[in-house]
Amino acid sequence: MQFFSGFSLKNESYLFQEYLNKSDYSVSGFSYGAIKAFNYVNEQLASGKRVDTLQLISPAFFQRKAQKFKKLQLLAYSKNELAYMNQFMNSCFEPYEKKIVEHVQTTKEELEELLNYEWDFEALQMLVDKGVKLEVYLAQEDKVIDVRGAKEFFLQVSTLTYIKSANHFLQTS
Repeated sequence: MQFFSGFSLKNESYLFQEYLNKSDYSVSGFSYGAIKAFNYVNEQLASGKRVDTLQLISPAFFQRKAQKFKKLQLLAYSKNELAYMNQFMNSCFEPYEKKIVEHVQTTKEELEELLNYEWDFEALQMLVDKGVKLEVYLAQEDKVIDVRGAKEFFLQVSTLTYIKSANHFLQTS
């Protein structure tokens, strides 16, 4: 199994053990990592490699958010990266207790990519048509992504698991 971490994170896959498909032919990505996982699967299939399952866990979904929201996020990050990242992590774990997660250095360009990424419905449908099982996991209490928009979008092309009372990390307590 190949796992792609969320924005500013590494080694957080332990938080999703109950959901992860550990097959050699499975690819998973959390939040920003969902974008990376999707791109990776497309590359693998283009080079003739086998992928059976793509799991998108709390995929970064901001395509229905206003440009003003995105500009404010980038401005806050540019002004004080540490304060922004602390607030971001708090939002990820709300309303539950923070778990231990490891961090990596981030860039404004990565945040910009995350905020401005547009999921391509036709490309997702092509993966499904090629036999890739697409699984999406969303959390009702996610304070980070546009859950409603993501639910409406991904429900059309995936098996969607909607976890009531869960946060961005799919925690329910």
